[in-house]
Amino acid sequence: MIKEQTNTTLTFEDFKTEVLNDYKIAVTSRECSLLGRREVLTGKAKFGIFGDGKEVPQIAMAKFFKNGDFRSGYYRDQTFMMAIGELTTANFFAGLYGNTDIKQEPMSAGRQMGGHFVTHSLNEDGSWKNLTKQKNSSSDISPTAAQMPRLLGLAQASKVYREINIPNQENFSINGNEVAWGTIGNASTSEGVFFETINAAGVLQVPMVISIWDDEYGISVHAKHQTTKENISEILSGFQRDKNNNGLEIITVKGWDYSDLITAYERASKIAREKHIPVLVHVTQLTQPQGHSSSGSHERYKSSERLNWEREFDCIRQMRLWMIAINIASAEELNEIENSIKKEVLETKKESWTSFITPIVEEKNELIALLEKIAPSSKNKDQLLRLSNNLKAIKDPLKKEILVTARKSLRLMTNEAVRSELSSWIQNYFKKNQPLFSNNLYSETKNNVFSVKEVLPTYAEGTRKDTDGRMIIRDNFDALFAKHPEVLIFGEDSGNIGDVNQGLEGMQEKYGETRVADTGIREATIIGQGIGLALRGLRPIAEIQYLDYLLYAIQILSDDLASLLYRTAGKQNAPLIIRTRGHRLEGIWHSGSPMGMIINAIRGINVLVPRDMTKAAGFYNSLLECNEPALVIECLNGYRLKEKAPNNFGEFKTPIGVVETIKTGTDITLVSYGSTLRLVEQAAKELLEIGIDCEVIDIQSLIPFDKNHDIAKSVQKTNRLLVIDEDVPGGASAYILQKIIEEQDAYQYLDSKPQTLSAQEHRPAYGTDGDYFSKPSIEDIYEKVYSIISESNPTKYPKLY
Repeated sequence: MIKEQTNTTLTFEDFKTEVLNDYKIAVTSRECSLLGRREVLTGKAKFGIFGDGKEVPQIAMAKFFKNGDFRSGYYRDQTFMMAIGELTTANFFAGLYGNTDIKQEPMSAGRQMGGHFVTHSLNEDGSWKNLTKQKNSSSDISPTAAQMPRLLGLAQASKVYREINIPNQENFSINGNEVAWGTIGNASTSEGVFFETINAAGVLQVPMVISIWDDEYGISVHAKHQTTKENISEILSGFQRDKNNNGLEIITVKGWDYSDLITAYERASKIAREKHIPVLVHVTQLTQPQGHSSSGSHERYKSSERLNWEREFDCIRQMRLWMIAINIASAEELNEIENSIKKEVLETKKESWTSFITPIVEEKNELIALLEKIAPSSKNKDQLLRLSNNLKAIKDPLKKEILVTARKSLRLMTNEAVRSELSSWIQNYFKKNQPLFSNNLYSETKNNVFSVKEVLPTYAEGTRKDTDGRMIIRDNFDALFAKHPEVLIFGEDSGNIGDVNQGLEGMQEKYGETRVADTGIREATIIGQGIGLALRGLRPIAEIQYLDYLLYAIQILSDDLASLLYRTAGKQNAPLIIRTRGHRLEGIWHSGSPMGMIINAIRGINVLVPRDMTKAAGFYNSLLECNEPALVIECLNGYRLKEKAPNNFGEFKTPIGVVETIKTGTDITLVSYGSTLRLVEQAAKELLEIGIDCEVIDIQSLIPFDKNHDIAKSVQKTNRLLVIDEDVPGGASAYILQKIIEEQDAYQYLDSKPQTLSAQEHRPAYGTDGDYFSKPSIEDIYEKVYSIISESNPTKYPKLY
């Protein structure tokens, strides 16, 4: 592991020791890459992307990475992680094999392919570690450039901690002196979120260092097809700061020059850490000795001249020549070091494979013994023994192969008494192994959303329903900002004017621009800010102006935030709250209801759909008492509707995952949420006039969904079900119906076919008429319910059409 740089002057012997240590790390990492590729080609590993060719610049960067700093990188950074002491050779191979033991594979417990790195921010109980006493890496993801938005938030957190005195921040920051370090391949700088992040960093002036590893290729595609002028730092030169304007500092350095790399990173670290100025380090003339990944060979697309150059200017080779030239070590000494490392890595690889495969072989043998025990009592003895022998012949089995054998064997014993032992074995095997692949999608700690109990709003005597909804949400935010100093909110128009619907009116003036802030029109990095800030112990609320604009950020939400807890096996969490508004909007681009897409893209994030601003305020209050991310969708047409103003702002809590019965009834259960619920309520009143008594249920929370199965209990009483939703057919309504019919088993209580009433397939047309002909209306709801009831009582309710 590299020691942190200090100002102490090194003797030549100290210098020599450090350089040799750096070289050993580089050679170790390279050997891991070489053996890793072979493991893929032999079938022991599934796929591999390695960090060969980037070793020396990553070692230089690691020298200036301090405790409390954060990395947001990509899957080439294995040498950096080794250099800061957070990745061992054993960890590397455990990741390659997909070992599900988090002690052996601490990066994701086998959930991500090797090359995706993380450090643990949470203790076993979900509480925070002291992040200032360790070197930190946010969890990597594969989508290109998607690490950039999160990097912005990680850096912004230092600015927040420097500008605001937040109680109990000592676990997260020491006076905001931490730097966020980002890495990205040159080809990935073509992605829009890279440019969005660069622009936002320049505006915000946050302490980040972005390293671009430039080997001139993106898989097989040369830089001339990727980047104007084939030079990312040149085209970004307009972002360069000057004496009159803020911006970025841009540094270029050759990736094979060990000495210059250290100088470059020392300068970058000093600028970012001391002046809170973002720095871009363009590391050029790098190589990729094994090509992009284990899927192919770079000899197919690189010229012989390029391949010869890459061999000559391999960063490890150039470092070796430099060491010999200045008498750090002789060629013979370096040969000895290299040979020793090769043996050590090979031995560790073997040990890692043994650690991975041994418990699986034990499970295989356990099943074989069971099959051989029960086979003689079965009429299908020969077939069972054949399955057992086939499994026995597999030297290095997968869990899948064991379970396939067991389940096929069980089929052969359907009506036999001896099947019970095998049946129990299979169930126990699932119980033991399924969580290794499926747990921690949502928080499983005592501080999850279900830990927050309902607290009802209270009202002064004589309170009338005469307060605009926007004032309810505004006054509640006021209470939250006062109660939680770690809470901050930001978004388009959120600051100066108090958001487009005045739900934050006066908050910036009262709490300052750091806590209540405007941003540019850049949804992906608004979400990225929130993720990074939340990873560093703050409680951000990222505002997306309208629900439709969420599409700009859906990739970051889906690939990063939604999977964070899961892909780290519970070791990192970002309890970000996303605030937006939607439902019953008019027009193609502001229809406000792409709910099916959202709930299916962001599993791992709670999705809350309050019907009014009191319910929305209660959700914010609840979320700040727990540790999970959530999307809160306020009703756009609810800000001017009148509500009663509670007198316990900041304290009342809307329960998450709990439905509310708005009206009891006996004839049919109507299920909806958000603004459409008001139409359902009105239709139910009109239907009651002709004797049809509807039970109306507000879902409130799409994820999690009705944890108490109250909808099924309602259907058990009414025997009929209609789901009303303004999403497209088969969108959120299909999700809701599946939950009720399959998960809650409500099908057994139905006397009529369960039905849905949704919007048209097309986007809503503009204007009031466009809304009426595009989305469910009161008349649509009335007639749909009428037709369901008519089916069972046509005499009393003859067909309307």
